[in-house]
Amino acid sequence: MERVLIQNGRVIDPASGRDEICDVAVADGKIVEIGTGLSASAADTVINADGLIVAPGLIDPHVHLREPGQTHKETIETGSHAAVAGGFTTVCCMPNTSPALDSVEQIEFVSARAKAAQCRVFPVAAGTVGRKGMQSTDVAALVKAGAVAISDDGDAIASERMMLAVFEQCASSDVVFMQHCQDPAMTVGAQMHQGSVSAALGLTGWPREAEETIIDRDIALARKTNARYHVQHLSSAGSIELIRDARKEKLHVSAEASPHHLLLTHHVIDRGPDGNAFGAGPWPIAKVNPPIREATDRAAIVRAVGAGVITVLATDHAPHTMDEKDVPYEHAPMGMIGLEFALGLYGRALIASGAIDWPRLLAMMTIEPAKLCNLDRSGLGTLQEGGIPDITIIDPSAEWKPSRDDCKGKSWNTPFIEPSLGISCLGRAVLTMVGGEIRHRMIP
Repeated sequence: MERVLIQNGRVIDPASGRDEICDVAVADGKIVEIGTGLSASAADTVINADGLIVAPGLIDPHVHLREPGQTHKETIETGSHAAVAGGFTTVCCMPNTSPALDSVEQIEFVSARAKAAQCRVFPVAAGTVGRKGMQSTDVAALVKAGAVAISDDGDAIASERMMLAVFEQCASSDVVFMQHCQDPAMTVGAQMHQGSVSAALGLTGWPREAEETIIDRDIALARKTNARYHVQHLSSAGSIELIRDARKEKLHVSAEASPHHLLLTHHVIDRGPDGNAFGAGPWPIAKVNPPIREATDRAAIVRAVGAGVITVLATDHAPHTMDEKDVPYEHAPMGMIGLEFALGLYGRALIASGAIDWPRLLAMMTIEPAKLCNLDRSGLGTLQEGGIPDITIIDPSAEWKPSRDDCKGKSWNTPFIEPSLGISCLGRAVLTMVGGEIRHRMIP
């Protein structure tokens, strides 16, 4: 393994509070030294990080890699290429595959496939058999097999009795439950946020209450069981108040925000089938679950990040083929990719707006998701001498517009590559190192 010296970078490690200009030396699969004026004589590769940020490898706790069963959309291997291009060294893949990740055998399958990936891939196991909400899985066995979290993502566990049983198992195994907060009874046939745009387009609306009622119920159950509870892809201003109150109560409750909910509003749906003409009908590429809501919701989510109510950033990377998306809106699947552009989109939404600074943004993409999924216990999410050399080097001043050429997975289903949308990224991963090996590099 080559010996690498990263020189003169702004080393930001939120876990330890380090924020200083210094060098990082990597050799033999570990960080051997962090300091100033380190000698380059023993290095095989010297990287000049002047003007750049050197951070712990980014961690995404919420991606869909579609394997097993949906490999025409993405695979663990192709998704890992998208991940390292975006600066991610670790991703946690959701269980809504075919079959679902609901057994020890399926968890072991993902773990085996992950050995050939470009980044670290950890499975999130289903909370109910087949994700059908009828029978709980064996959480302890799934965690022992390698699952780092439990979720029925793609659906909420609708039954209060079943949710209570899963929470009890999660609490016993000290593993977080990640909830996709959607009351199925309130979203039958729903296609987008319920509001003026859905009314104008004649589409069935998706009310905020469908998210908020599940969160409210789950917080009560988390209080009862002392379970760790995480709200995925929060979309509603009302949900923020519930999370804030629960955290004030010192419950083990957290939430994540995704790029599209931080930057877009429901008006983006009415851009026509090609996404470039306002008022021309619904745009399938922007169809996502939970839906993109109103400007008041978007602004509230940004404020909640700034206030520390939302503590994790997650892409909800959800690839679909363009053939699947290029159909009448009502028939298009929900979801968009996010791994390649997320860092820059967070920079645009949160750094450029002044909501947070780089150290806080990096905390939300490193140590916070590491703690969420117990990955900090194995040394991930931090830069420490003797520690794991998962490193992301970032150009914080890079302004760039995402394009199809930047998509490194199988799919490019995202509105952010549409030039007429007019949203540019701020900040870019220019080098990604996993376990001491450089997997993505854009700098000399």
